[in-house]
Amino acid sequence: MSWSVWIPFFIATLAISLSPGPGALAAMGAGLSHGFARGQSIAFGLLLGVWTQTLVVSVGLGAVLATSELAFTLVKWVGAAYLVWLGVQQWRAPALGLQVAAATGAGTAAAPTGRGALVLRGWGVNALNPKGTVFLLAVLPQFIDTSAPVAPQYAVIGLTFGVVECLVMSGYVALASRLQSVLAVPRRMRWVNRGMGSLFVAAGTALALFKRA
Repeated sequence: MSWSVWIPFFIATLAISLSPGPGALAAMGAGLSHGFARGQSIAFGLLLGVWTQTLVVSVGLGAVLATSELAFTLVKWVGAAYLVWLGVQQWRAPALGLQVAAATGAGTAAAPTGRGALVLRGWGVNALNPKGTVFLLAVLPQFIDTSAPVAPQYAVIGLTFGVVECLVMSGYVALASRLQSVLAVPRRMRWVNRGMGSLFVAAGTALALFKRA
C-alpha cells in the first residue's frame, strides 16, 4: 500500500476511533472502575474486535451480512442485547467508592475485575456490532488496489486500524481513570454506574433501531 493511500486511511481510522460510540463508552467505564493499569485490558479486547471485523470483511463473510437480511438482523439483535445487558449490569452494580473497592478487592457485576474478562468484554463490544461490518464494507474498497495482491493490503489495513483503535481506547481509559479520586464517594459512584448503564442501554437501543441504507 502506497503512502498516498495509507495516510488518508490512517486519518479516516483515527476519526472513526475518536468518535463516541460503544467502544469509547466501554473504555471509559473500565477506566472509571479499574484505573488505567487494569482497565487498559479492555483496549486490547476492542483491538481484537476490530481485527475480527476486518477478517470477516476480508474473507467475504461481510458480504453475507450486507446482503442477507436474516444474518444481519440476527447479528444486530445479538449485539444490541449484549449492550443492553452490559447497561443493566452496570446500573445494578454495587455503589462502592473506588478506594473501598480497591481495598476490599470487590468488583462490580458490570465491570469484571479479571483482565481476561475485560478483554472478552471489549471484543464483544466491537465484534458484535454489524454497523462496523457495514461501515468497513463501504469504506475499505476505496483503499484496496484490486490490481495488486489483496491479502497484504488487508493485513496493513487491519494492523493500522487495530493499533489506532487500541491507542485511542487506551487514551479514553487513561482519561476516565483520572476521575477516580472524584469517585471515591459511594454516592457519586452510584450515579456514575447508573449514567454509564443508561448510555449502554441507549447504545443497544440505537443498534436495534439501526437499518441499512
